[in-house]
Amino acid sequence: MPRPGWHVATVAATRRETPNATRIELDVDGWPGNEAGQHLDVRLTAPDGYTATRSYSIASSGEGSRVVLAVDKLPDGEVSPYLVDELRAGDRLEVHGPLGAFFIWRPAAVTDDARPVQLIAGGSGVVPLFAMAHAHAAAADPTPFRLLYSVRTPDDVYFASEWAALAAASAPLRLDLVYTRRTPDGWSAPPGRITRDALEAAAVPAAERPRVFVCGSTGFVERVADWLVELGHEPRDIRTERYGGT
Repeated sequence: MPRPGWHVATVAATRRETPNATRIELDVDGWPGNEAGQHLDVRLTAPDGYTATRSYSIASSGEGSRVVLAVDKLPDGEVSPYLVDELRAGDRLEVHGPLGAFFIWRPAAVTDDARPVQLIAGGSGVVPLFAMAHAHAAAADPTPFRLLYSVRTPDDVYFASEWAALAAASAPLRLDLVYTRRTPDGWSAPPGRITRDALEAAAVPAAERPRVFVCGSTGFVERVADWLVELGHEPRDIRTERYGGT
């Protein structure tokens, strides 16, 4: 496991990920690499010396100094509006990481655990799960992978083109989308939140003892985790991560 530390990061590129979020690529001096699912802290310092630190999931994994974030802007936030709207290539940030040893995925060749994996995301909670799915594809890992992704509208899907490529790969990811506000034209289901029945229909059955990773808002994560247990999943097989940084 790479050891965390403070590093200077230079913004290599930014681009709009959704109407409310920006993808940020960082070149991090001395970055030791990170595992899929880990996060880091970003620290901003104002000219008067005031500092603000927030945690963000990492959308990339592996060795090398390039680190990818995807940050959602909260209107009353202290850090995210700057990262989403004002950050530009060449700017510098302080980052601390990599952090987290529980909410991570490793290939079956490392863990000797070939059970299927079920990823469940709400909104921007998909960021660390994207790192897992990308690492799964890069490792040509044979473990069955599924993603159940709840998102407001088609425009709000993070990594849309990458998900399409992963779903079409030779060791494909099964992708199930639930739209809560607006669906694409011709979509077979009306918009609405994930229900217990929808979760049961889309998720890997409990009888297969999948490893389950759930990330999203606190309410989303708690509701889904409770349903999974009701459906027969072992609590020790369910790993959760909540977001709430500003």
